[in-house]
Amino acid sequence: VRAKKMARKAGSLVIFVVDASGSMALNRMNAAKGAAINLLSEAYQSRDKICLISFQGDFAQVLLPPTRSIAMAKNRLERMPCGGGSPLSHALNQAAQAGLTAQKTGDVGEVLVVCISDGRANVPLSTSVGEPLEEPMSKADLKEEVLNTAKMLGTLSGFKLLMLDTENKFVSTGLAKEIADAALGKYHYVPKASQSAVAGVASQAIADLKAR
Repeated sequence: VRAKKMARKAGSLVIFVVDASGSMALNRMNAAKGAAINLLSEAYQSRDKICLISFQGDFAQVLLPPTRSIAMAKNRLERMPCGGGSPLSHALNQAAQAGLTAQKTGDVGEVLVVCISDGRANVPLSTSVGEPLEEPMSKADLKEEVLNTAKMLGTLSGFKLLMLDTENKFVSTGLAKEIADAALGKYHYVPKASQSAVAGVASQAIADLKAR
């Protein structure tokens, strides 16, 4: 008797990386939370998982480890810390680690990192990992560190970065676009960062990933 082994189709992992620093923090966090729960309701049939990493103060933290549970997402994302610095390099690093760990389980193939931020970083990686530098880093050095972290993310197999630029100015500084380009990812300008805008752009990006 020839038993046909069913090939398990690996789902995608969508990692929301949310900038919880500064004045737009609450708006961004609520948009990300809504979009995450939205995607989980859509993802129920498709084996996709959601993870959420927020960054503010000195470091990034995984608020919601990869899950398919809507209840867990709602519960974990109920109280989200906001305000303080913007440790973007650490957040992208955390996203890379979470994605690689998930890929090792065999449950996850593609990893889509959805970063909701204006792309400004003001906390160096060394501070986030508890090894402060003797000399403070210049703006140019901080920017270079973020771009290098994004490049690293772009080289990982099955990873895609989607930058949602929430800079609420008449003219965006273009930092978020540079980060997306460094990771060979996609860029969208969503200054209002509404829940439906974030969810819509993220759903479309997931569909594009799967169509490849």
